[in-house]
Amino acid sequence: MSVESLRERDTAAIPHPRWRLPVLGDVLGINIRTPLQNSMEIGKTLGPIFERDVLGNRFVFASGADMVAELSDESRFAKHLAPGVASLRELGGDGLFTAYNHEPNWSKAHNLLAPAFTKSAMRSYHRTMLDVAGELTEYWDRRTDGTPVDVSSDMTKLTLETIGRTGFSYSFDSFERSRPHPFVQAMVGALSHSQRTTFVKTSALGRLLTRRADRRNARNLEYLAEVVDEVIRARRGSGDTGPEDLLELMLRAAREDHPDKIDELNIRHQVVTFLVAGHETTSGALSFALYYLSRHPEVLAKARAEVDEVWGQETPEFEQIAKLRYVRRVLDESLRLWPTAPAYGREATVDTTLVGKYPMKVGDWVLVLIPALHRDPVWGDDPEAFDPDNFLPERIRSRPAHVYKPFGTGERACIGRQFAVHEAVLVLGTILRRYDIVGDPDYQLKIAERLTLMPEGFTLQLRCR
Repeated sequence: MSVESLRERDTAAIPHPRWRLPVLGDVLGINIRTPLQNSMEIGKTLGPIFERDVLGNRFVFASGADMVAELSDESRFAKHLAPGVASLRELGGDGLFTAYNHEPNWSKAHNLLAPAFTKSAMRSYHRTMLDVAGELTEYWDRRTDGTPVDVSSDMTKLTLETIGRTGFSYSFDSFERSRPHPFVQAMVGALSHSQRTTFVKTSALGRLLTRRADRRNARNLEYLAEVVDEVIRARRGSGDTGPEDLLELMLRAAREDHPDKIDELNIRHQVVTFLVAGHETTSGALSFALYYLSRHPEVLAKARAEVDEVWGQETPEFEQIAKLRYVRRVLDESLRLWPTAPAYGREATVDTTLVGKYPMKVGDWVLVLIPALHRDPVWGDDPEAFDPDNFLPERIRSRPAHVYKPFGTGERACIGRQFAVHEAVLVLGTILRRYDIVGDPDYQLKIAERLTLMPEGFTLQLRCR
């Protein structure tokens, strides 16, 4: 909820951490590198709705199944750009992810790009996804001598290459590099900067302390813009028309004066949005899925048996990806425990009351804490346990609606959801069919937060089957 409305009204019903300091607020125990995990721990004590004050900035977190169901009501609530996301407007401007609801370019771009995520469009990307997965296996085949592979780094190479080629017919030559592409380094720097400085910069002292980091971030943003401009220049240099991809849809609309055409700057914003969001979250999802597979040999064996039965030794056709139903459940369960886009904001569009108890005026907002929602008691007696059978059809039907939200909600939910799922299941199937994977038994899962979530330091040893 907004700072003003919380101060104007009695908010005693909303719990907050016990040790609140003057001016500083609820800063005891905060680690700026893990704010989401800190909030999850607080929620375990305070319950499904609670308030945090950080340097005068108040936030209300919600994770109860009944609350999120109401917050998903599009007649009462809409997307809110929480501070961490709003700070990314330096990077994505009024692109699909970072646009305010009232900005016209959001609806224009959504109408323009929606055809790129139809079933027929997805079919056209399948071959490219297979090619990139093949490059991953070629890369990994050279590391079957016991040399551990850095899973998160390699999944990032794969997903960046996939979105680059399918969306913009542009290759980052990811598997020809010994280190991640500089685009990835600049992106990680920009996301981390946004997370770590959003609240600090609300004070004059904070802005002074972050000046050096701001200069470094400005260089990262400048480089990201240069890469995107090069992607666009490369297409225009090849002629008036190009492959039927995301970039062509935008450029053609501009050439033909389409009613939903977007301007030059917004094309850049959309490209950078898809390059960043289109690979960062999927690489995290793949990394978490591989982590859980390496920790659960019975799940690994069942998933591999399914791949062998459905695919055999042939190159899988488009329709065969969706037939990996158990592999899909592994992916869904991984996203349940660690949704890689872990929170989203919802604001009231009318004066209302949340679950009959918490009054909200127009503009008041809450942050849905997705990992906590995904651990609501509706998920059973042990919601921390990894169990792909949580996504058996009968179990899905037995749960309330709106308790699984890894792709957000409503009209502003992830436009590329089916793209990400198809790519992730294809890649998991490819890896399971080709390798025995062995995780370090001493590894303890560590989550890196940079607005998105990713396993940190997770490696696998590979053996060709």
